[in-house]
Amino acid sequence: MKAVTASPVTKERSRANRFWATFIRNKYLYMMSLPFIAWVFVFSYYPLWGWLMAFQKFKPNGTPILQQKWVGLEQFRTMFHDDMFYQALRNTLAMSIMGLVSGFIVAVGFALLLNELKNIAFKRVVQTISYLPHFVSWTVATSIITRMLSSDNGVVNDILLGLGFIQEPIQFMGKGHLFWGIVTVSDLWKETGWSAIIYLAAISGIAPDLYEAAKVDGAGRLRQMWHVTLPGIRSTIVVLLVLSIGHLVNNGFEKQFLLGNNLVLDYSQVLDLYSLKYGLEMSRYSFGTAVNMFNSVVSLILLFVANGLSKRFTKESVI
Repeated sequence: MKAVTASPVTKERSRANRFWATFIRNKYLYMMSLPFIAWVFVFSYYPLWGWLMAFQKFKPNGTPILQQKWVGLEQFRTMFHDDMFYQALRNTLAMSIMGLVSGFIVAVGFALLLNELKNIAFKRVVQTISYLPHFVSWTVATSIITRMLSSDNGVVNDILLGLGFIQEPIQFMGKGHLFWGIVTVSDLWKETGWSAIIYLAAISGIAPDLYEAAKVDGAGRLRQMWHVTLPGIRSTIVVLLVLSIGHLVNNGFEKQFLLGNNLVLDYSQVLDLYSLKYGLEMSRYSFGTAVNMFNSVVSLILLFVANGLSKRFTKESVI
């Protein structure tokens, strides 16, 4: 007897019936998600309408956006012929890559070490102290950092002078070649504890039997971390790494803006500050939009490239 195969129409109806059955069964969950969907649409997708300004010479004179003067790719040509743009791009990529590499290594290492603590009370105290800086605004954090690095009775200079490593105070905040390192270390101090929470949650999901088997095979703590813990949280590491790469050119501007000054401008100006200074502050709204559009498009490309490489080499995918 010949096997009876369903027609395409029948398959479509069956798929539609399954969809509606699932929708009705989870209708309350879908209703709960509606406010968040609306929030994402209003604040993330609806503003994309403003990207039209990047192809115009926009003037806020009451003229509707579709009736503004169209200039094609003129804003992008201006941006790519500006030396300050490439300087800002260099600074952005340098600080982002330094923060990405050091942030992942330190956060994963801190989570591994924290997981090895057997005293639960001490572990909770350390974890709480480590993630408290995350809740401190960059305005307060930069004030603390600036004071600690001050050449006038700053804690860091006092320690270095006391140990004999230097003969006179160092003006940390006035040396451009030190700025990238200061931003990276500041970011580590502020975000390491918070980032480690995700890895600790992933570690808690590893089956204890794996550690028992490793102990039976003679593995010590270091080998257990290397052969059991790290492989157990590999998927979490890969997903967070891919998402971070997608934000490589969008590393914010608060810390650079607050820690920077005229002495380190060549090292502190990132793309967001470049857009603010040479776009909005000079009433060049179309130019500022073009810079931000460049940021978004490059971030999207990096996300897809990183996700493709992850899928190829680790079989893990975000999208």
